[in-house]
Amino acid sequence: MKNSIAAVILNWKKPADTLLCLETLGDKVSAVVVDNGSQDGSVERIRMAKPDVPLISLEKNNGYAGGNNAGIIWALAQDFEWILLINEDALLPPEALDRLVKAARQDPRVGFAGPLILHAQPENVIQSAGGLLDERWRASHRGQNQVDEGQYTHPEEVRWLSGCVLLVRARMVREIGMLDERFFLYEEELEWCLRGAQAGWKALFVPSARASHAGVSLEYEPQPYVTYYMTRNHFLLLSKQGAGLLPWSDAILSTLRTLASWTFKPKWRSKNAHRNAMWLGMLDFARRHWGEMKETV
Repeated sequence: MKNSIAAVILNWKKPADTLLCLETLGDKVSAVVVDNGSQDGSVERIRMAKPDVPLISLEKNNGYAGGNNAGIIWALAQDFEWILLINEDALLPPEALDRLVKAARQDPRVGFAGPLILHAQPENVIQSAGGLLDERWRASHRGQNQVDEGQYTHPEEVRWLSGCVLLVRARMVREIGMLDERFFLYEEELEWCLRGAQAGWKALFVPSARASHAGVSLEYEPQPYVTYYMTRNHFLLLSKQGAGLLPWSDAILSTLRTLASWTFKPKWRSKNAHRNAMWLGMLDFARRHWGEMKETV
């Protein structure tokens, strides 16, 4: 199986996590580490610990999309059948990878496959059991923060999958293209799955494959930069996918309502930075400023 699967591990200032991710994957994959412009000694530490693992060192942070695309290019050049994208702070044991690949191989039109993703702490709480998308194009993680009681048992097609641990079929990538680097962070894996669906590819959730991800805790409170990317990128998603009137009107009205609350209601005065980030996200969508956020809020 090793010769058929490439694992792209995206590192940003977490070399210890990256090394643990590598160790957990085992020897069933051909791994490449992409350092996303850490400039904190990560490259040297990883190379010293794993001299036989290829490492791509980027000069600057290219975001989730750009960093992973560098690894995808490496994998496509070597003609792997499958490409596993995995964040440095996620863990996928070899037996989980086996189940993921086995399930995906049952249907030649499966382009994406994702495991049941659990929080690192507490270990029995679900982070994502596949992605939902309602008629207003509001995306959410199914089962998020539910206790895992075995409620998800069978592989099933979903609208989208979390990008922290995501198996993709190389043939599909050659057909539909890589991640859209305009997004930089957030909603890029959603757009990718939707783009795949438009071309007839499926996203398969495989609950028998279990992964853990430490990047988001139960007490997670998003920073203003998250508000910026989620605002700008949601409008970009709607534009690129040709969404209808309902998603557009919902996005505009809900954004304006939130801005009004954060501006005029005294209890939300602490949200000034988020308000400024949301305004900037709308402005940057209007003026087509993509990639990394250029201004501070």
